[in-house]
Amino acid sequence: MERQIPKNVRQIGNVSGDTKVYIEDYVDTFLNQLCDKADETPIGAFLVGEKLEQQGYECIYIHGSVSMRETKVEENNIIIDDEIWKAACEDCKNYFGESVILGWFMAMTGQPMRVTDSVRETHEKWFPNENSIYMIKDTLDKEEQLYFYKYDDLMELGGHYIYYEKNPSMQNYMISTRRKIGVPPSEAFEDRAAKDFRSMIQEKLEQNEQKQANKMTYVTSTFLILVVLVIGVTTINNYDRMQSVQDTLENISDSVMGEGGQSEVVQVNDTLGEEGQSGDGLAGFGAGDEEHTVPVGGIASEANGPNPDGLGSGDIYVVQQGDTLAGISQRIFGDISKVDEIHRLNGLNDGDFIYIGQELLLP
Repeated sequence: MERQIPKNVRQIGNVSGDTKVYIEDYVDTFLNQLCDKADETPIGAFLVGEKLEQQGYECIYIHGSVSMRETKVEENNIIIDDEIWKAACEDCKNYFGESVILGWFMAMTGQPMRVTDSVRETHEKWFPNENSIYMIKDTLDKEEQLYFYKYDDLMELGGHYIYYEKNPSMQNYMISTRRKIGVPPSEAFEDRAAKDFRSMIQEKLEQNEQKQANKMTYVTSTFLILVVLVIGVTTINNYDRMQSVQDTLENISDSVMGEGGQSEVVQVNDTLGEEGQSGDGLAGFGAGDEEHTVPVGGIASEANGPNPDGLGSGDIYVVQQGDTLAGISQRIFGDISKVDEIHRLNGLNDGDFIYIGQELLLP
């Protein structure tokens, strides 16, 4: 399926020119986590994605990132050798399949946001293709700058977009490497096992609801038939009453069978299919979709906590229409004291900006 230009985006800086860069939200969160662990020692990563020609623009989608197994610095120069490159290519293949490495990222403390001769030489050696990306971020003030390679030089990019979508490949990589970069489990995103567990519970809930609907329809139809039989027996010798019985039978038939000969069971199932079905696959979710979020260890219920969703520390909350961080904290914990923790735990860098379907880890 051909990739569509994202509609749910957040613009960073002044986007102009014929090259547009889109960085997926999980990737942006991962790079910020690297910055938090950089301290005085630079930390590097490689940027993974694809390039596409869309609507007359060169669109660069960065939907993955793999950290450098080792960041080598010699006389303030970043060194990428064959061993580091080979390890990055293996990680890219294992986690992101056919996607390719499009550039690199450096988190540094107190360094100027400009391209040095050493950076230029390193980039030309490993990323000689046009529109490859170099990104640098200062760990102190979180300022960042992107460059793209064109006309044999690294040119400053005025701005880029952060976009939101479900990204299981990046989530799996973040979970597998959280210990390597020093991120505690509570700061990582939900893993595949939890997601599969919730999907299984959701499927069982839908099956149970369907069985209940089928059973109720069957009981109702049987009762109506019995009523008709009783009326028929008591009025068998009266033509006018027999005509009334016939009209009653036709009305009952119309009520049991839907338009086009479909029973009400089908209509009930259609309703369940629309309201009980979640999105197509963790960012993100599509706007307006609903999902029953179930914590690992059991189905959410009132017995699991005082809040109406039965969620608590370590669970995932799916953002719904009208939600704010303060509202979520009030709903789950009874007050707004957890807003800062939710904000920090999920790497939210733009104030109270959240979107429908986004998954938030609860503190």
